[in-house]
Amino acid sequence: MTIHHEGKNTIIITAVSLLLFNTSVFVFFCDCPLIMSLSVLISLFILFVIIFFFRKPNRKPVTDDNGVISPADGKIVVIEKVKENEYFKDERIQVSVFMSVWNVHINRFPVSGKIKYLKYHEGNYLLARNPKSSEKNERTTVVIETQNGIEIMYRQIAGIMARRIVYYAEEGKSVKQSEESGFIKFGSRVDIFLPTDSEIKVKTGDKVKGSISLIAKLSQ
Repeated sequence: MTIHHEGKNTIIITAVSLLLFNTSVFVFFCDCPLIMSLSVLISLFILFVIIFFFRKPNRKPVTDDNGVISPADGKIVVIEKVKENEYFKDERIQVSVFMSVWNVHINRFPVSGKIKYLKYHEGNYLLARNPKSSEKNERTTVVIETQNGIEIMYRQIAGIMARRIVYYAEEGKSVKQSEESGFIKFGSRVDIFLPTDSEIKVKTGDKVKGSISLIAKLSQ
């Protein structure tokens, strides 16, 4: 396991800030070992959590030309037919993966193909589990056309704690399934919009892993 490059600056800033904080504590509370010890322990815990959040586990990605692989680690919280109003403007099956603070937050392309549409939306920071977050929160929408001409949309959505969405997608660019597509910092959600004839391979409550878990099979 390594540290993702998106987290290096955050980790350095956190470490320096904690070092300065502890230096101040040691100066003003040098006659109180208990306070100094608590300061060190709490600081080490905070640094551990930040490092853990930006971890990049070693994985062998799964590829399936007719499958949709999970774009994120987390829990399936929504599987339903919805009217998708931004791009398709018709009925789609929405599958949503909720990422808690403890999940790996690397996002990945769910299918291989060419990026047909990309748009970043500024927005609110509702709880990522809130159904309205898909249309109200800060988000990035990406549509990929597979080699079979099937268009798949996935949407990175910021949550109540997330304050930065990073995306690597570029309109017109060809991408490979399970390659890194971005990163959402500190709690969030990813929605996938599939054709209504797709065969869903997960159920609500399932835990999934990005680049490994099969979300659906596309109709050939």
